[in-house]
Amino acid sequence: MSKIEIARDFSETPGGRFRVMGPASGEAFRMLLKKKLDQKPGEVVEVVLDGVEGYGSSFLEEAFGGLIRVGLVSPAEALRRVRIVALSPEYRTYAAEARQYMEEAAERLNG
Repeated sequence: MSKIEIARDFSETPGGRFRVMGPASGEAFRMLLKKKLDQKPGEVVEVVLDGVEGYGSSFLEEAFGGLIRVGLVSPAEALRRVRIVALSPEYRTYAAEARQYMEEAAERLNG
């Protein structure tokens, strides 16, 4: 299993949805996640949300829902291989929200 700790490997201050909104965007993180998935085919990638100042809904939707929505990873593969983790209780709502965006994107594509 591979791991991405957002605070350590990406940014302690995740930003908005798109790269034009700043360097720590959901779009930029989505590409980091896709790269990690490609490096370890078939392996689960654990994404640890803890340690940042907080997350906007737009960041979470673009990073996690966008992975499926823009066709970078099939819905089944994304839901099977991306494990969103909150070690501290304060990040659990973010983890649930991120997973929900993935499930909604999968639902839309699967009809």
